Amino acid sequence: MADEKGFTLWFTGLSGAGKTTISEIVERELRARGSRVEVLDGDVVRENLSKGLGFSKEDRDTNIRRIAFVADLLSRNGVPVITAAISPYREIRDEARETMGDRFIEVFVKASVEVCAERDVKGLYEKAFKGEIKEFTGVSDPYEPPLNPELTLDTEHDSAEEDAAKILSLLEERQLIPAGQPA
Repeated sequence: MADEKGFTLWFTGLSGAGKTTISEIVERELRARGSRVEVLDGDVVRENLSKGLGFSKEDRDTNIRRIAFVADLLSRNGVPVITAAISPYREIRDEARETMGDRFIEVFVKASVEVCAERDVKGLYEKAFKGEIKEFTGVSDPYEPPLNPELTLDTEHDSAEEDAAKILSLLEERQLIPAGQPA
């Protein structure tokens, strides 16, 4: 769409909270409506733009700043962006918000450590609980929930489809996407 408005949906939450699942549904729906949305998934960015970074606070901050830089570049040029990265530290998310201004939409994907550990197919939480993984967000490293996100999704009680519908409704209300019937 030539008249598409750029924005960044900034998904934040613990590993296993549902960020990627919900973002994939939103991406599919936006593409079905003709959007040229781009997705910056934390794991993909880490592999391609942030290779060699570890999981210290400094390295995590660098990774999130890189995601924010690309999201800002795309969104200010009219491209809708979805980021799905843990982004555990409030200060760096606030930096991204300050850079993008009203194009930044923070979506807190909320789920407890216990529920995320139950969902974990890779066994990362189990290893973190045993101390085999150092600096694991929510276990041995902090996660700072957003104080005033535009949207909080409770994935312990709502389905991914319900949560995606809430995001699409918010985008329609803000007139960032045209109202449309789900594809």
